[in-house]
Amino acid sequence: MRGVGAARFGLCLLFHLLLATLPLRAEQIVAGLSQSNIAITANYVGSEILIFGAIQRDAPAPDGPLEVVITLEGPSGPLTVRRKTHVNGIWVNTDKLIISRAPHFYAVATTTPLSSALSATEDLRHHVSIPRAIRAVGAASVDESPRYFDALIRLRKAEGLYQLQEGTVDLAQNTLFRTSIILPANLAEGSYKTRIFLTRGGQVVDTLETSIMVQKEGLERWLFALAHEQPVAYGSLSLAIAILAGWAAAAVFRMFWA
Repeated sequence: MRGVGAARFGLCLLFHLLLATLPLRAEQIVAGLSQSNIAITANYVGSEILIFGAIQRDAPAPDGPLEVVITLEGPSGPLTVRRKTHVNGIWVNTDKLIISRAPHFYAVATTTPLSSALSATEDLRHHVSIPRAIRAVGAASVDESPRYFDALIRLRKAEGLYQLQEGTVDLAQNTLFRTSIILPANLAEGSYKTRIFLTRGGQVVDTLETSIMVQKEGLERWLFALAHEQPVAYGSLSLAIAILAGWAAAAVFRMFWA
């Protein structure tokens, strides 16, 4: 029994020694969102998400300015980027790159330029910048693949789906922060992940993650479910509506021009 008690004492002592060697988290993020659910209806034209929070301190803060980096990422999935070439007067697809993971929507907001707020090593570890958020395997050669990435990013930036908003996060007295991100009308349905990074000297001090749910409601939700769950019924309904619309147009034409 005395040996068992000594063993337990030794394990407890070892546990407390290990706790003592762990770094203390002197600064932690406390944050919130202006809304956690977004409904896509017939009159949806986009929305604005306000992300705000504070930095809670349990100990005096180390020297050096703090920076805040916020990302908002929509649902991800595979994507094929094709390249067209002018052949004999006709534009045809000649090559492609299969991107195994590409977010439908991705926004980055920072207090300062991203390269100053986050080191390249931390960017590689956390996949914060837009290029790092995309992983690819494809048929194109290694030398050509950056062209496909650049084309994808350029097209989605033009659609408002990829955003880099440097210097748009307000940080007051190294404690309170806030920013807003515009969501375009062409959003995909799904869960949108929000990540908040607190950095100092380019190194991540603390992170916080939450999510926003985007889903169709009303008639749009019913039509979406019908098209995916009962495609035959959806096709029949579409055909009936088209026939009815054509008959109505012909009737109006005869009424005014007969």
